[in-house]
Amino acid sequence: MQISNESPGEGKQVHQITEQAFLSAPHSDHTEQYIVDALRHAGALTVSQVARIDEEAVGHVAISPVTLSSGASGWFGLGPISVLPEYQGRGVGSKLMKSSLAALEAMGASGCVVLGDPGYYGRFGFEVVDGLVYPGVPAEYFQALSFSDKLPEGEVSYHEAFSAQG
Repeated sequence: MQISNESPGEGKQVHQITEQAFLSAPHSDHTEQYIVDALRHAGALTVSQVARIDEEAVGHVAISPVTLSSGASGWFGLGPISVLPEYQGRGVGSKLMKSSLAALEAMGASGCVVLGDPGYYGRFGFEVVDGLVYPGVPAEYFQALSFSDKLPEGEVSYHEAFSAQG
């Protein structure tokens, strides 16, 4: 398996991977592919990596800037992360996670937030942070990973692309 930055012209492939990955997901409103498209169009994909097996694109991860009400800077949001259904459970998502977080840290980011399953994201160092909130979701599903010993506080806002509907 190879992980590399998304290449120009791969947008349609990434759209299809993302759409298929979330097609049967019960927690999804099935707009993830439109969010990635809108982030790309806005120039807000700070990290956009593709996983390939035998040169076939099978997964993608997007990381984009977030805003914290406290004014803390250098924070990003992970997601969506997508793996074609037939490749799920084979470590593709884990490799995308590790690679994208390493890229983000190498850029000098302060840290990353994610909305998702604490059991899954906790394996990569994400944890619930008291005082860090994303309104409208259960607190245990909103987690952060700091690249230093400083944990942020405040309300998190994602890029406006996260309201994309199609």
